[in-house]
Amino acid sequence: MRHKDSESSAQELRVAVGRVAHRLRQLWDSGAARDGISFTEGAILTHLLREGPSSPTGLAGNERVTSQAVAAHLGNLEGRDLVRRSPDPSDGRKVVVTITPAGRAALSTREGIIVDSLTRALQDLSGSERQQLFAATPLLSRLADRL
Repeated sequence: MRHKDSESSAQELRVAVGRVAHRLRQLWDSGAARDGISFTEGAILTHLLREGPSSPTGLAGNERVTSQAVAAHLGNLEGRDLVRRSPDPSDGRKVVVTITPAGRAALSTREGIIVDSLTRALQDLSGSERQQLFAATPLLSRLADRL
């Protein structure tokens, strides 16, 4: 592929993925009035649910934000009993963050809104289009890891 073609394709991908991300964020924010969980806080909860307990530094690296930003979000989440901080069993000077049952429930509710909307949108695609999209999912995840 020539550089110009590659650049044009990258631009088209950026626009398409950006539109999907924007719409997903709007869907996420539609539940904000009910539970007050910000998009970043939701990302932290999702990471803890999928990957298990983590340090605040690990969460900051995963979300590509500063430790101070994560600390503020963790304070909000902990204040609402959505996460729990406890001493690291292998090094008591460090802290481990875990998601609480209330955090799991809040995340499940918010994820339900998004998954329901995605499911409805996917029904408008043909079977082969859905297969193509599902096949691209691991590639998009790898791409996100490299950005």
